[in-house]
Amino acid sequence: MTETALHAHLAARGAVHRDDRGVVVPAHFGDPAAEYAALVHGMAIVDLGFRTLVAATGPDRVDFLQGMLTNDVGRLAPGSGCVALLLTIQGRVVADVRVAALDDELRLDVDTRVHDPFVDALSRLIIADDVELATPEPAMALVGVEGPGATALLGPEAATLDAFAHRELDVGGRRVRLVAGGELGARSFTLHVPVADVTCVWDALAAGGAVACGMEALEARRVELGVPRIGVDMDEKTLAIELPVEALISTTKGCYLGQEVVARGTSRGHTNRRLRALVLDGPLPPAGAALVADDKEVGRLTTVVHAFGLGHPAALGLVRREHWEPGTTLAVAGASTTTARVADWPLA
Repeated sequence: MTETALHAHLAARGAVHRDDRGVVVPAHFGDPAAEYAALVHGMAIVDLGFRTLVAATGPDRVDFLQGMLTNDVGRLAPGSGCVALLLTIQGRVVADVRVAALDDELRLDVDTRVHDPFVDALSRLIIADDVELATPEPAMALVGVEGPGATALLGPEAATLDAFAHRELDVGGRRVRLVAGGELGARSFTLHVPVADVTCVWDALAAGGAVACGMEALEARRVELGVPRIGVDMDEKTLAIELPVEALISTTKGCYLGQEVVARGTSRGHTNRRLRALVLDGPLPPAGAALVADDKEVGRLTTVVHAFGLGHPAALGLVRREHWEPGTTLAVAGASTTTARVADWPLA
């Protein structure tokens, strides 16, 4: 298991940690409901040590990644950014990527658990291109800043940034890069912080009134908003067209890896299954449980949470088209008294 750069610092400040697919992250800081309230109504800070950065450098970096990623990185000027996917040639999801264009690099923010497949997939396709993929120096840690109070906490620079744009600023006397985008969408924020400075930056944000928030609250809000997570709701078995990821895919750029499958599915307006929101009634089932209608499996749960905004369990799940209309009620296999009702986002 891997510990984040903030692990010991946050453990000393009340974090209750858990293993999240090989990365030890804060589950909560004692009161997940209060942490959720800070995410939605106030300002919250989150240890994003389950994500990492890859620096793409070299004169061909833009042209190379323009042909690999689903969004239009070729249009990015220094200081701007976008979100994208890396797909297989079959249109299935390898990684979600947050791209920040700097003067001499494209900085790629990916989940640490898909870092190696992501870099390996790109590296295999670097043939005549002058591109290098490496870890940025100095080493960076990522901190999320969420909630409607985040802009005031971060200062006037934050209010001027377009979605996924970025700039440098000082937090607690330390120089960081502020990116306008994060775990809960374009109006979240992510800080790229030198590892040596991350504890000081965290404490400065906390001193400014931000509430430390763990994964229980963050995952609940993510499900309520319908934001899929790589390795949980999407992976190399999942087609991009099965997901609510339209903002990550350009419909006007040229070819990219998996583009033919995406274009074909989009033009036909047809896919056999889709990621949907599900409101659960009954005992909390495990992620991966099958969804059943008329004794036939018609989907499966991917993320299962207690949705604080609903006061109720909820989930994300892949559901076949015959059963994905809002209001449809499905049984959950292995949980005889639990049902799942298809709903629209946002849930709360």
